[in-house]
Amino acid sequence: MIKKLNYKDFVVAVFAVSLLLGFGVEVNAQRKSKSKRTRKVASNANTVLEQRKKGAEDVAIQIKNISKFVFVLGGVASGIEQIDKDVRDGKASREMADKNAKYKADVIRSIRALRAGIVKLEIDFRTKPGLKPYSNSIQGIVNGSNRAEDSALAGNFRQAGNELLLVVETLADVLVEMP
Repeated sequence: MIKKLNYKDFVVAVFAVSLLLGFGVEVNAQRKSKSKRTRKVASNANTVLEQRKKGAEDVAIQIKNISKFVFVLGGVASGIEQIDKDVRDGKASREMADKNAKYKADVIRSIRALRAGIVKLEIDFRTKPGLKPYSNSIQGIVNGSNRAEDSALAGNFRQAGNELLLVVETLADVLVEMP
């Protein structure tokens, strides 16, 4: 038995996806300027360790962001597919079809925001000396996010979620490798 789509639940789910757009954006708070202290020059070993720690933190942030998005995407994708079916069957209004197109655009915009963070992460691993040993392991996550975007653009939102899950798997493997 197919459950009829509840418009209110769908709108709530789409709102949640819109909120996830905010998770992918970094915001720097204003800080009070501190008195300048002269520091000793950090040794190369400390810099490498700091880069690895920051790299691991960045990987963890991407895992969290993508996981939250994929969780919400599951429900939203079902709603989008149901509305598409209703539009094809003539059961949905033109207004609902227009709203569904907006929901699809929101999902695609969210995937692009996630992809921007993924691109930055892969670049960091290729360019920072402390992260270079792991660059081969993280290689390909941008391609995975590109496939997710392509799937979403084609209307295959579930497949887009599956592609993002593969990115999460790769990131988790990299996190395990890092000391």
